[in-house]
Amino acid sequence: MKISARNVLKGKVIKVTHGAVNSEVVVQISGGVEIISIITKKSARELSLSKGKVVYVVIKSSNVMIATD
Repeated sequence: MKISARNVLKGKVIKVTHGAVNSEVVVQISGGVEIISIITKKSARELSLSKGKVVYVVIKSSNVMIATD
């Protein structure tokens, strides 16, 4: 796999929760850090995502926002 994104993190799926349209995917990367992604249910099924599957989390964003009250 070749990709232009610089932030590619290898991890393991620890939970997939399917909704009506979207799926929440929880991936554990090194150090026990969990990353949660919301993707379409169709994509989750096409990728055969399930607990224990090794995946890559790809982060491609030109903006990272932080807010406080």
